[in-house]
Amino acid sequence: MKNPLAKIPDFGQSIWLDYIKRSFIQSGELRKLIDEDNLRGVTSNPAIFEEAIARSEDYNDTISELGKTDMSNEEIFLKMAIEDVQHAADVFKEVYEQTKGLDGYVSLEVSPGLALDTEGSIAEARSSWKALDRPNVMIKIPGTKEGLPAIKQLISEGININVTLLFGLDRYREVAEAYIAGLEERAERGEPLEKVTSVASFFLSRIDTMVDTMLDEVAENDPSKATAAKQIKGQVAIASAKVAYSIYNELFMSDRFLELEAKGAKPQRLLWASTSVKNKAYDDLMYVEALIGPQTVDTLPKETLNAYRDHGNPAARLKDDLEHARYTLYKLEDIVGIKLSDVTQHLEEEGIQKFIKPFDSLMDVLAQKRKEVVS
Repeated sequence: MKNPLAKIPDFGQSIWLDYIKRSFIQSGELRKLIDEDNLRGVTSNPAIFEEAIARSEDYNDTISELGKTDMSNEEIFLKMAIEDVQHAADVFKEVYEQTKGLDGYVSLEVSPGLALDTEGSIAEARSSWKALDRPNVMIKIPGTKEGLPAIKQLISEGININVTLLFGLDRYREVAEAYIAGLEERAERGEPLEKVTSVASFFLSRIDTMVDTMLDEVAENDPSKATAAKQIKGQVAIASAKVAYSIYNELFMSDRFLELEAKGAKPQRLLWASTSVKNKAYDDLMYVEALIGPQTVDTLPKETLNAYRDHGNPAARLKDDLEHARYTLYKLEDIVGIKLSDVTQHLEEEGIQKFIKPFDSLMDVLAQKRKEVVS
């Protein structure tokens, strides 16, 4: 009998894990999740690597060895991160082959300080892609305005991209169109499309965390809007995701994309990220349960992964209640008076800082560990 987690792919959704650590790969724990839970991929970010490197002894020997060279702390980090991603990608090689390149990917993010730097992002993505030297890896590029031309260029070069830090619907549409445009450039040059792939990572819980606070303020200060504000509390992120999925279907079922698909192109799947519930009053699996559906990915932190294995109830719900989702967003903006685009722009800017901070902290930790092991 498959457990609830292992059943999710039956509904067309792939489960990836938002976690990486050297001992996790080497111990066989990752392989066990693939075999028993049908895990299909792994994502990483600066905060995850900060946790792995700063709070374990997994990397001490490598830091000791590389710390005696003239490599910078950032170069040491990148070398260790690339090795981890390579090893994880090797574990997923069979998944990659069995799914014919749909799954089995491991993602590595460009330096968070490059989120607003188009050319810097392109250069680091090219360098990391070459160093990784695996077909089943993705380079994470933030879905900022500056990230859009980088996404288009890198896709045109055949580099797999995980577009991260997506919050807004308009920006998501721009990201999907950048992916399609990159494929078109590649097709015009007569280059193959079959092995180029991408996901667009749409962040969820942070939307509700911010919007819920604003809704509480409206309910307290404006009695005429209090009922509407209370009715949509905790519903905006899921509603936004369902509308994003309708945009996905519109774009990737269009004649424009179908022409590329006939040449071997894959759709850029939506990936649900930030799926751990921040408000303990809510069901711990609400984001996972509501958004199971075909041609999507859900990346879960370990805690949520374990919770779903324990008490998940998988069913295809993503296409349900689209009109209700649209009405929720209508109420948010036109009745309550909260502009979602302002919220998502703030979250994008805040999200960049939330990755810069642990990256800077990691550099400090590396400097300190380097000092300890070399002295």
